Amino acid sequence: MSVAAVAQASPSSGGATFTIGELAREFDLTTRAIRFYEDCGLITPQRSGRNRVYTARDRTRLKLTLRGKRLGLTLAEVKELVDMYESPRDTQPQLKKFLVVLAAHRAQLEQQMADLDATLDEVRAHEKEARRLLAEGERRKGG
Repeated sequence: MSVAAVAQASPSSGGATFTIGELAREFDLTTRAIRFYEDCGLITPQRSGRNRVYTARDRTRLKLTLRGKRLGLTLAEVKELVDMYESPRDTQPQLKKFLVVLAAHRAQLEQQMADLDATLDEVRAHEKEARRLLAEGERRKGG
């Protein structure tokens, strides 16, 4: 996640705007998912009548949200990190928090990998034993 990315797309910048459909197509999401992220406070579109109008800031926050989800972060963690990035004055606390979150997720993934390796070893052992028993049974029939 780029520390400056969200700050550069400030809500007051008169840049491009997007409809919910445009963002849904761009990020391959449903409009329902985008509204869910809105309900979570991750994005805050403006209104034009009954239509939502998303700014470049919203688009960036949505992009960072999806990136955080791919990393395995919870939406609460994503929101905390993205909200921190909105204040570009001192990025040190933001980066430190990001490193803490990443380290926790890395440790969790490494534990899951170790668990998977152990399970695969067990499956291989059972396969080997089943093959041995089959071969033994075939020898008895044939012999």
